[in-house]
Amino acid sequence: MILKQALEKGRAALIAHNIEDAFLEGELLLRHTLNINRVQLYQDIEQQLSPEQEKIFQRLIERRLTGEPVAYIIKRREFYGLDFYVDRRVLIPRPETELLVEKALSLAQKKTISTIVDIGTGCGAIAVSLALNLPRTKIYATDVSASALEVALINCRKHGVAGRVRLLHGDLLDPLPEPVDLIIANLPYVNEKELTPKSPLKFEPGLALNGGSDGLERIRRLCRQINRKLNIEGSLLLEVGQGQAAAVSTLLHSLFPSAEIEVTPDLGGIDRVVSFTLTRNSLENQRIYLTHKRL
Repeated sequence: MILKQALEKGRAALIAHNIEDAFLEGELLLRHTLNINRVQLYQDIEQQLSPEQEKIFQRLIERRLTGEPVAYIIKRREFYGLDFYVDRRVLIPRPETELLVEKALSLAQKKTISTIVDIGTGCGAIAVSLALNLPRTKIYATDVSASALEVALINCRKHGVAGRVRLLHGDLLDPLPEPVDLIIANLPYVNEKELTPKSPLKFEPGLALNGGSDGLERIRRLCRQINRKLNIEGSLLLEVGQGQAAAVSTLLHSLFPSAEIEVTPDLGGIDRVVSFTLTRNSLENQRIYLTHKRL
């Protein structure tokens, strides 16, 4: 069988099982089988596969037909123009999460940001992307999962930023040693009822997905902590799920009535990022609120 025939056969199998992006995924799996790039694939499209290569490619296709994400099969995922190692210890980076990086870089153009923390870093995609684009900024990356931090370290080393991204094991802001100018968080926001054995997310780590009964459990906890670890005039960028932006904005407004809050939609029109800036007035109002609450 030549490469062209194998590619057509693999794509046909994926299409028959209603796999989205069947054309791209078939190509990725064949390239992974042969350890070649896209240019090499199409230059040698008439090349013969060995019997062993045919078997390997077929096994990869079969894994994909079970629902296993192609990123886990080939152990890589592109994010913000960079290539990241991923496996089942971490959530697969999504294109919509690139909006967090874009918003962070936009903020860095408007004001000085000396320190950043990426909460729930997973494979380290956000932290590494920012480290490469903001070489003078100190970057922390935290995760409650020690195994996820192992993957993040692989990617920090791969992209040459291991000396600039400090990986911290712990829950939310707990391991952070100092207040920062920018907090970025892509926390679990999937309703736990959606995480069934038949869910398309079943291959990904539940710890990185399960946001509790309404998807906002960990986001609420983080919002109540930020006054301790965010510098005055510092900002928070939160990724949220569909239909959650209003609830998160309301929560932040109740905690910090004078804070600046903005919601940004992703390319699909879904309100995806909630931006928050901690003004001096908002912090003082929260202190007054907490004092009255204790009384």
